[in-house]
Amino acid sequence: MKVLVTALLATAIQLSVSHAAFAADDLAAIKSAGVLKIGTEGTYPPFTYHDASGKLVGFDVEIGREIAKRVGVKAEFVEGKWDGLIAGLDAKRYDAVINQVSITPERKAKFDFSEPYISSKAVLIVNSNNTAIKSFDDLKGKKSAHTLTSNYAQLARKYGAEVVGTDGFDQSVSLVAQGRADATINDNLSFLDFKKHKPDAPVKIVASQNDAEQVGVLIRKNEGELQQAINKALDGIKADGTYQKISNTYFGTDVSK
Repeated sequence: MKVLVTALLATAIQLSVSHAAFAADDLAAIKSAGVLKIGTEGTYPPFTYHDASGKLVGFDVEIGREIAKRVGVKAEFVEGKWDGLIAGLDAKRYDAVINQVSITPERKAKFDFSEPYISSKAVLIVNSNNTAIKSFDDLKGKKSAHTLTSNYAQLARKYGAEVVGTDGFDQSVSLVAQGRADATINDNLSFLDFKKHKPDAPVKIVASQNDAEQVGVLIRKNEGELQQAINKALDGIKADGTYQKISNTYFGTDVSK
């Protein structure tokens, strides 16, 4: 019995040491390669999108570049559709996802997050001529346009809506504007940016949630050193005024407050 217990204890210690070494090696490998690979959509303004010249820009993109710089490497963005973005992290196609990923208990069960770097408030968007939907409760039996695996799709289902699948925010809003969907739920800052660029689009906000969701950098489980490095970078970004500068560029205000 003592031999068995000793063997089990030795195995547990070995696994623990190996696990810690593996977590440390993830950050070491990133530094050795000189690149932090970041998964993002590239189709979700003002957070991650392409400008008129085709360059990948946005609030989340700039935050990602700053994090990489402060870790001592370059940022390399790997673009993909939202519905496969988190799976890509699991498959190790990149080291992190920076794409307005809300921190939820379900995601925390499988992944780790950085400290929150922005808050997101859900708003209900309908066609300007729609007078039937005035609150989230009115979504019951209605068609709501979303990427199928998003938090907003889950919220729509919670209120009894039928979810119409889309590739992203722009398509969701377009379906509402065209009358092909009754509503969509999305981030308030995304909608304000959309209306800034398309003020005549026939859509409006009719309701918003009181509780804001916290958004963080998504990484794989048990990468403690990478998590610490990202958190340290975020602290520095906020402390030296870089965060406020990026925030003012995309929102005209400091969204950390």
